[in-house]
Amino acid sequence: MLEMRQQCECCEKPLNDLQKDVYICSYECTYCADCADNDLKHVCPNCQGDLVIRPSRKAAE
Repeated sequence: MLEMRQQCECCEKPLNDLQKDVYICSYECTYCADCADNDLKHVCPNCQGDLVIRPSRKAAE
């Protein structure tokens, strides 16, 4: 199961499970859209892998 990290690893902006604009790499490094788009250019600084949109998780019923 994906670990849904709750903050951007670059700027520490709070993130939540339902957000549509959160990016991850294959190792689940997690970034907000601003950092992924502007600072990182969609490349993970840790593994050099692609940053892609993280799937959202439905709220618990």
